[in-house]
Amino acid sequence: VPVMVFVMLLPACEFEFRPLAAVGPRAQPQRVLAPIQLPLDEAPHRNLSEWWYVTGRLTTDDQREFGFQFVIFQAVRGDGPPAYAAHFAITDVAGQTMVFDERATVGPSTGMPESVDLCVDGWSLAMKEGLFEIRADMPGYRIDLILDPVYPAVEHAGGVLDFGALGWSYYYSYPRMSVSGHMHDDRGGANVRGAAWFDHQWGDFISVSSGGWDWMSLRFDDGSDLMLTEIWDDRRQVDLAYATLSGAGEPQHLSAHSFTTIPLGVWTSPRTNTSYPAAWRVVVPMLGLDLDVMPVFPDQELDTRRSTGKIYWEGLVNVETQGQSVGHGYVELTGYASDPGTLLAPGELNLGRGCTGSNPVQ
Repeated sequence: VPVMVFVMLLPACEFEFRPLAAVGPRAQPQRVLAPIQLPLDEAPHRNLSEWWYVTGRLTTDDQREFGFQFVIFQAVRGDGPPAYAAHFAITDVAGQTMVFDERATVGPSTGMPESVDLCVDGWSLAMKEGLFEIRADMPGYRIDLILDPVYPAVEHAGGVLDFGALGWSYYYSYPRMSVSGHMHDDRGGANVRGAAWFDHQWGDFISVSSGGWDWMSLRFDDGSDLMLTEIWDDRRQVDLAYATLSGAGEPQHLSAHSFTTIPLGVWTSPRTNTSYPAAWRVVVPMLGLDLDVMPVFPDQELDTRRSTGKIYWEGLVNVETQGQSVGHGYVELTGYASDPGTLLAPGELNLGRGCTGSNPVQ
């Protein structure tokens, strides 16, 4: 469950690091919603909130390793034009640095009505014939990537998340996508290959809790993939938790009682003075998993108050078992900042940079 668009969640309280409490059964949604239909539902909807969210790991021809994050948020309010925000981040593993940028705009973004053809102030996400293309740039980095799903989309929690009085959301992912393309940095251009995780979520909701959430997407070397989400309130009590194991065969949907995440240590941002977990132990007894999830380095915080009013942590992580590498992934942490700040109007970021044509995937 990535960071919410154009809203301020209530600040989280000071927290103690401890295993999160078990969650009782939730009532089933009373809403009657149609099932997800792909590829039709890849395209934008007229719901309150929506996003297309990609995180992944890239390796250059000379074996340099990078993490990347790219997301486009859409917000629709009444009959007005949609508002968009976008975030782009690169994690340089060898250099131990993470840089990011943010953009926002208001108005039509899609080139064709029933397709993924999004442009936010020069950054683009497009889909054609089952392939996705991302184009984005910021000082020091430029990417042009093609993403190809390794296996079909996976619906989480039956495809619909129930937030009770706070609304509902569709949610599916492509947990494993092969990535190829080009990246340009201060050393020049380089071909890159790698793997990515793609989330698409939309529905009639604005915030899902008074606290925040911890989200993990873990990709294992054996070809399996695990997503875990824990949404907690302002007292750090878990309100909703679920997980999905995918890869070979049918996805396995796990309840809140099936897994435990135990934060290990604390890292405090020198810029925002926000404290985050520094690493995690993840235990899933029914799958025989006892994992250490370790950031490639601690400082992977994004301060996106100018576009979404949010400060959050999203970083590339390594996954180990008994000191042996078994995979990698991304972790997102929201709700930890005590004073997120003031959101600027999206137009204040819009410099009017367009995207070429309908952003076709080659």
